[in-house]
Amino acid sequence: MLISVAIPAFNEEKLLPQTLAAVEKAQTAFTERGWETEVVICDNNSTDATAKLAEAAGARVVFEPVNQISRARNAAGNVARGDWIVFLDADSTPCPALMGKMATLMEDQAVIGAGVQIKMEGITLSGRAGILFWNTVSRLFRWPAGSFILCRAEAFRQLDGFSENLYAAEELEFDHRLKQLGRLRGQRVEILRQPRLLTSNRRMVMYSPFRIFGFIAITCLTLGFSLKRKSMCNWWYDGRR
Repeated sequence: MLISVAIPAFNEEKLLPQTLAAVEKAQTAFTERGWETEVVICDNNSTDATAKLAEAAGARVVFEPVNQISRARNAAGNVARGDWIVFLDADSTPCPALMGKMATLMEDQAVIGAGVQIKMEGITLSGRAGILFWNTVSRLFRWPAGSFILCRAEAFRQLDGFSENLYAAEELEFDHRLKQLGRLRGQRVEILRQPRLLTSNRRMVMYSPFRIFGFIAITCLTLGFSLKRKSMCNWWYDGRR
């Protein structure tokens, strides 16, 4: 078995090294099973040292000139050689126990994909409430957090990857199609409750709760149409890190 970890990265020189170090440690859950691993990073037109740091860490680097998360995910996923692909955000650090649980799911023929619940450190009370709300919704609706999405590589390719019509929430649209494919095959998408994925609190720190909840409100009021406009999803693309 070969497992690919695909990471979209736009100006991630600050956090990418610790992410790659965590991935290297966590991949022991695969190598202990005799599986092979690879890390593929999509440099999404970064203006910092993202690509150099990735190459120095031994990752395979591909370039995507159009600054869009779904395109970056697809660029990494399309060159991944693995039987399974873990789409991981560049500011998230999986632990060996989490990857071990994922390895067990990969051995289950009834599983087509999986996600995890998340945690953050150093956030406010409102931030903790937001994470609790998301984890509850994720568990009830089996929605994966965008920071960690596992799927069979052949399913990713059959679905033509993530929608490039969306500038945010592309993971939920992909998850919807993955579940539809899974139902046809008699397979399911799992959401792991524990262990949780540690992900960066930077958006909670850089942006006010009003802006975060405002984005959610506009998305709901426009029935998701705003997700198709880059200007409406600018906090993903403004370069602040």
